[in-house]
Amino acid sequence: MARHLVTSALPYINGIKHLGNMVGSMLPADVYSRYLRQRGHDVLYICATDEHGTPAELAAKAARLPVAEFCAQAHDAQKAVYDGFQLAFDYFGRSSSRQNAEITQHFARQLQKNGFIEERAIRQVYSPADGRFLPDRYVEGTCPHCGYDKARGDQCENCTRVLDPTDLLNPRSAISGSTELEVRETTHLFLLQSKLQHEVEAWVARHEEQWPQLSSSIARKWLTEGLHDRAITRDLDWGVPVPADTWPELAAEGKVFYVWFDAPVEYIGATKEWSDAAPSGENRDWKSWWYEADGTVRYTQFMAKDNVPFHTVMFPATELGVREPWKKVDVVKGFNWLTYYGGKFSTSQRRGIFTDAALETLPADYWRYFLIANAPESDDSSFTWEHFAATVNKDLADTLGNFVNRVLSFSRKRYGDDVPAGGQGGEAEARLGEEIARLLAEYEEHMEALQYRRAAAALRALWSAGNSYLEDKAPWLEVKTDPEDAALTLRTAMNLIHLYAIVSEPLIPVSAAAMRGAFALEGDTAAWVTAEQAASLDAVPAGTPFTVPPVLFAKISEEDLESFRVRFGGADA
Repeated sequence: MARHLVTSALPYINGIKHLGNMVGSMLPADVYSRYLRQRGHDVLYICATDEHGTPAELAAKAARLPVAEFCAQAHDAQKAVYDGFQLAFDYFGRSSSRQNAEITQHFARQLQKNGFIEERAIRQVYSPADGRFLPDRYVEGTCPHCGYDKARGDQCENCTRVLDPTDLLNPRSAISGSTELEVRETTHLFLLQSKLQHEVEAWVARHEEQWPQLSSSIARKWLTEGLHDRAITRDLDWGVPVPADTWPELAAEGKVFYVWFDAPVEYIGATKEWSDAAPSGENRDWKSWWYEADGTVRYTQFMAKDNVPFHTVMFPATELGVREPWKKVDVVKGFNWLTYYGGKFSTSQRRGIFTDAALETLPADYWRYFLIANAPESDDSSFTWEHFAATVNKDLADTLGNFVNRVLSFSRKRYGDDVPAGGQGGEAEARLGEEIARLLAEYEEHMEALQYRRAAAALRALWSAGNSYLEDKAPWLEVKTDPEDAALTLRTAMNLIHLYAIVSEPLIPVSAAAMRGAFALEGDTAAWVTAEQAASLDAVPAGTPFTVPPVLFAKISEEDLESFRVRFGGADA
């Protein structure tokens, strides 16, 4: 048994996230965590809302709420959606926590002590109309690299290039919209990443073989272009304050740390939140996961490609510069974009399907399966309602759901409410066992390698193997001439249902629980099975009482599709 630390990109606090955010970080992290727990590993899955920076202030302003109150409400709203998606976080924290502030300030002090932070006077955008300096996201304009006219002052979400506000063409204030901007001098703290370039290169070289090509190529691109010293403070009212004991003048001016400096620290901060929230009598040692780890912790991160540079280059530079034994990531699983009919999902522009609306439309398992089966791993993938309906109807309703329903319904009709006995397995059952063992090994291999589309395909093949067996044996015909052999067929199929419940749990946990709950097995758990156990198909013995669960997956009709297109838009969206 190993110890696995799992984190997913922190969702911004400025609104409910869309399906692209879900499949690009939190959902695959949840699937992996569930799989590891079933295999018996010690798993800690940590996430949190990212509550600092201009998105929080702007969203609070739009909601006409104090920023602290807005963030508290938005955190609860997001957590409710993630609960609806069955995301089994061990802890879902907040970057505005006291713990994150303390650890962020500690990191800053250590970087200063080690010569990796310096004060610099810089020229920054100032808005007379707003009476304040404008931090990066408070400035919008045209990207000088790709011409996107809604680029922000920190990054262009179209081409993902990192920017400074002064890089933008035709800049305007995100607060007032004023284009009468000035450039004035102010002082900020800079992280001297250029002094850490070679250390980061060496660290990446030691780890990138474990990363998917997307993550390593992005890290290499940034390193090839060279690490630049970067401002890590901002002129905002909301954020982790610069500590007065180290930088009294900047603290007096109300400077706070840049969100991209404190947000990655929140993975550690949230773990300390988890530790501090432990029930009486339960010992949660947060430092054993992060500080002076003994080598038993394997740390895997999940994120979309726009976040990859910060976690493969920038935050490792911070950790290296602190000169303390903080745990660094082992594997960075990066994802491309999920598009909506070829157009980009966008939180800021409310384009695409958002997770709360998704749950209002269909149960979570429909979405979980589709997103994992079509995860944007090697390239971008497109969501269309037509593709979604075809996947749900074929894979979930026909291949899995129909198998479960017809096996249990037919057996109850012919043999009553207990699993029938039948005779010993023959050649067909032996072939089935071999096929199941092979497909299970394939499924496990892809899950271990974080290859989600391939894992979903292997899971689908496991379901299909049961259908092929059922069609070959045809118990509805066998029962007329050989009731004992028909009983064997149905008992074997019921064991497949129980197996499917176990191996499907990472992707479709609610439906998996319903399948497993159909059998009255004392002490039954969702613990993983070996290939030999799976091949034996004897976990559910004859005589076990069972029930027929409600239909697991209802088919999506053409009428349903039309209503979805009307509500969310279709090919012309």
